[in-house]
Amino acid sequence: MRGLALLILASIAAVPAQAGTVTSSEVKAVSVTLYRDPARGQGAMNAANPGGYALITETRTITIPAGESNIRFEGVAEGMFPETAIITGLPGGVREKNRDARLISPAGLVDAYLARSVHLKRTNRQTGKVTEQDAVLRAGPYGGVVLETREGVEALGCSGLPERMLFDGVPDGLAAKPTLSVQTISERGVTVTVQLSYIAQGFDWSANYVAEVNEDGKTLDLFAWATIANGGAQSFVAANTQAVAGQPNKEANRQPPQPAPPALNLQCWPLDITSTHPRQYLYRIPPPPPPPSPIMLAAPMEMMSDNIIVTASRARGAPVAIQAVQEELGDLKLYRIPEPVTIAAKSQKQVAMLQKTGVKFDRIYTASVTEFGDEPSAMPFLLRMKNVKDKGLGLPMPAGGVVLFEPVGGNLLLAGQDGVADRAIGDDVEFKVGSSPDVRAAIKPVINTPKKRSFRLTLTNARATAITAEILIPYELANTPKGLVRKNGGWMWRTTVPAGGEAGLEYDLKIVGRRR
Repeated sequence: MRGLALLILASIAAVPAQAGTVTSSEVKAVSVTLYRDPARGQGAMNAANPGGYALITETRTITIPAGESNIRFEGVAEGMFPETAIITGLPGGVREKNRDARLISPAGLVDAYLARSVHLKRTNRQTGKVTEQDAVLRAGPYGGVVLETREGVEALGCSGLPERMLFDGVPDGLAAKPTLSVQTISERGVTVTVQLSYIAQGFDWSANYVAEVNEDGKTLDLFAWATIANGGAQSFVAANTQAVAGQPNKEANRQPPQPAPPALNLQCWPLDITSTHPRQYLYRIPPPPPPPSPIMLAAPMEMMSDNIIVTASRARGAPVAIQAVQEELGDLKLYRIPEPVTIAAKSQKQVAMLQKTGVKFDRIYTASVTEFGDEPSAMPFLLRMKNVKDKGLGLPMPAGGVVLFEPVGGNLLLAGQDGVADRAIGDDVEFKVGSSPDVRAAIKPVINTPKKRSFRLTLTNARATAITAEILIPYELANTPKGLVRKNGGWMWRTTVPAGGEAGLEYDLKIVGRRR
């Protein structure tokens, strides 16, 4: 009998305890590494709905009981891809992962309580008397909420009385914050420090350059912000932040996270007579509010707005307090912010990325002959820099937008805006500015027969200084005039046009014979 009792006790001890729930809501430390939207190239960043992603690493301390446990990591990014999550530090490892995507919201509660009973409280406006009754949710939440009471079927919010709807509790499957839950097992109760790493969408970053031409007209000062966008509802406080320039290989995720549900939508017929509402307005849905104005760099000095947080400001030519440090990441470039910063929910942040003074540039007037006609037209021009140290640069330049200012009468005025692609050390960096009415080009046919087609290109310069021009002829030529070189799929003519003078070029197109 004693042996049987020992056997029973041993069997009971071998049975694992019932799974308990452990909620982790406090993050001890967090690191955020941002990657640009791979689809936008050098286009503008979508601040409202960022298309990039981030690698997020969180350090948390949790207490795990003995036996099986369900650990809930609250407050993860809502754009999390659960299949990318890696958790280290759990004694028994991870047996199962689940992303709890449904969040508590008015619409979420209504949706979860469909076909279930709720409690209504209504207050009469005139008497102040409160009436209570039970109702069953029959439809909702996005096209309006329909209830069934003892009196019949009605739409919520259409009685004209102050009312509220009470629920018995929070249904299973609704979470207050985006949550990742994992199943684990431990031989004994223990407090451990774990690290949770995952990829989440809804982030992006871009470089924003401010170029200020100096009074000498030959050099400029270049400053760049790293603009970071967080489109999610979660903030990352005191995060070690870095941004990666380049295009690392990334496959499309198989299961994109579910978007947050829209707000609860209550719709009623106007509480009035039809004579005060013309027929043409009864079925018209009010237009949505206009989208927010795009964020633009409006001044080369200190920059602040309602939806951009600037971590460091500068006066012209003065060093900034915080500036990202450029590091190597294989063939990619990493820009690390030297101090922890908070990446707030639904916001943008700007951090100084680079600052260079006295960068040498050439002003080049450039276009293709396809842009000209018989009448002289203004020539487009750009500022070209060589990305080398002896010219004032010599550092990797991530893609982004450029705002150019030039001095006029002692003031800096906006001269143009452009975008620049990723530029490595040694590359040419070009900022397109605009067109000059002082430098004009025209092209006219000289001979136009089935056997020969000749054209004359004429450039005129009304400026007080000589200019450099580059004209692309994207055709095959019957002969190659002196000074033309192969470039960009055609022939490039580079010439100097003297002040108040002109320059010309005649060329013959190659006639391709027709087969009979």
